[in-house]
Amino acid sequence: MLGIKRLGLLAALVLVGVAPAAAAQAAAQPSTQDTQYLQAVHQVNLFEITAGDLAQQKGQDQGVKDLGAMLKTDHTQLDQTVQQTASQLGVELPNEPSADQQQVIDKLNNASGAAFDKLWVTSELAGHVQAIQATQTEISQGSEQSVVQLAQTALPTLQAHYDELVQLANKLGIPVPQTSASGTPSPGGTGTESPAPGGTGTESPAPGGSTESPAPGGGTTETPAPSES
Repeated sequence: MLGIKRLGLLAALVLVGVAPAAAAQAAAQPSTQDTQYLQAVHQVNLFEITAGDLAQQKGQDQGVKDLGAMLKTDHTQLDQTVQQTASQLGVELPNEPSADQQQVIDKLNNASGAAFDKLWVTSELAGHVQAIQATQTEISQGSEQSVVQLAQTALPTLQAHYDELVQLANKLGIPVPQTSASGTPSPGGTGTESPAPGGTGTESPAPGGSTESPAPGGGTTETPAPSES
């Protein structure tokens, strides 16, 4: 009888231990916002790693080569955190860049010389504007703390990339998107809905020309650039 009582107590303790764990797992379910951000920023990272390689291989200007190397390193590191966070939350990540991002990669593969440098910088500027805005949206609207913290960590890196791109664009004579009156885009965009990185949106020219390719961040709705820090 004593053995049966002990088994019963053990079973009760196991159940007590399982209940909080199950509750914690349920509480950790990410929202649609959190899920979409993880998936989108992962696609941004996949694109940036490829684009960084192309910049080092095909860039004519040494600044393009150097910045491409920096972007590849930073986005590789960022994606490690993205993958870890997604795994912990049970979020399935895409295994390739978005269709729009792939179009940009294809165009970069077919460009060379100064034309490559201009296309690369223009695409990177537009893509980083959208990535920054999507990250700001996650910070203000995300509900899963681990994803919000990831976005908070990513934002300064994305902003630093944008600032470097602006300097490189000015050096090469490439037009930079105009900023808003406040100089900083609102978290959700600026009136015209801007898709999260990797998403799709209204097709319009990327900043810097009327025939440029889609931005790396997905759709190419022109949006005000973040302020320089």
